[in-house]
Amino acid sequence: MKAFLTWFLLGAVALGINFAGDVGRAETSRFRLATFECDVTPPPDGHPLIWVTPVKTVETPLLARGVVLDDGQNRYVLCAVDWCGLCNSSYDLFRQKIADGADTSVSRVAVQCVHPHTAPYTDGDAQRLLQKFEDLPLYVDFEFLEEVTDRLAAEVQQSLDRLEPFDRVGTGQAKVDRVASSRRIITPDGKFHGRSSSTKDPRLRALPEGHIDPYLKTITLARGEHPLVRLHYYATRPQSFNGDPRACSDVPGFARKRLEEEEGVFQIYFNGCGGDVAMGKYNDRTPRARSELTDRLYEGMKASAASTRYAPVERLQWRTTELRLPPRTDKGYTLEENRARMADPKQNVVRRVRAATRVAFTERLSAGKTLPLSCLEIGNLSVLHLPGECLVDFQLFAQDAAPDRFVAVAAYGDLGPGYICTKKAFAEGGYEPSASRAGPESEPALKEAIRRLLAEE
Repeated sequence: MKAFLTWFLLGAVALGINFAGDVGRAETSRFRLATFECDVTPPPDGHPLIWVTPVKTVETPLLARGVVLDDGQNRYVLCAVDWCGLCNSSYDLFRQKIADGADTSVSRVAVQCVHPHTAPYTDGDAQRLLQKFEDLPLYVDFEFLEEVTDRLAAEVQQSLDRLEPFDRVGTGQAKVDRVASSRRIITPDGKFHGRSSSTKDPRLRALPEGHIDPYLKTITLARGEHPLVRLHYYATRPQSFNGDPRACSDVPGFARKRLEEEEGVFQIYFNGCGGDVAMGKYNDRTPRARSELTDRLYEGMKASAASTRYAPVERLQWRTTELRLPPRTDKGYTLEENRARMADPKQNVVRRVRAATRVAFTERLSAGKTLPLSCLEIGNLSVLHLPGECLVDFQLFAQDAAPDRFVAVAAYGDLGPGYICTKKAFAEGGYEPSASRAGPESEPALKEAIRRLLAEE
């Protein structure tokens, strides 16, 4: 009995020492994080969804979800917003308010949109141009923008009271089955085929998936064995439907919520370089298709999380650079033509709003303003935050530029330039270059900026 008690007490002491050691390491870790969430759904008949579509029903709330990282010296914020897009000064407003809430520099804040087409696409600079035309409906409600960003800033500020230690970072990835497909297909006969986010045409659906990045990547920040937040990165346009007055976070929102409820871990979803990638091959715009797409994206997220491998956190590094893109100067895209289109009462309302977004971006370039890019490095992983609707080539280029690192890419930052296309895409034609507000020389400029962010010191 005495020998047993001695063994038991020694074992208990040993366990106590190990447990206390783990707690001590967590408490003395200089790395801390806090997650936050804010409902950013516009009110009915107020600030519109994409272009000028009014909100009539809310199928799911639109959320801004993010994480604040603190390394003892600086704070960094990553935020994903369930909006279709934030352009120019509207993007700047979100970043500045978040920076104020986190008590950090705006240069240390990355805001990306998830890009559902059942959510606002907002360009305050375009609205200022449109205000002189009394015959146009409201495109941007500035009062709502101030109110919603104030609420977001408050949520970020309140999250600072919940900062908690983390000491490990995990990386994982998995292939996603039958979700993403290219919108740009060239068949062996040399013909170009554009395939949108949904199609009922059996010929288009029969075409191959095409040029995509099939992998979903997951980054997990944890304390010991306990995951605190997971960040998912996948490149595809996320809309299963669009064009009606339903506010909805769509497929990524459904999958994100399901995994969070199952794991009890805060989940954030970022859209990668999905400008020319969509769900059209597998989406016939029916409720059944949306349900199946949700199931498959959820399974990909779950598998990616399950493959996580951890490493200790030793340092956070944040890099920034600025990008200046060339304006469009080709016929149909000049500043003068877009100003005329914007002012023409005979034009469709959406065409006039789109013309205003082109004018706003071109005037921004003329004023010498640039686009912000950033990169978060933790150990052997790099997370790139890019502007615009980048084509998937830029994501694959980033991964190839740092083959020894785990590279995750979030695009859809400042959507001022619209699509950011390759020279090849401009030569081929199709929808993406037609909707770009930046010229064909964008490719070398963006790739050079990516190289700068991934360059090792």
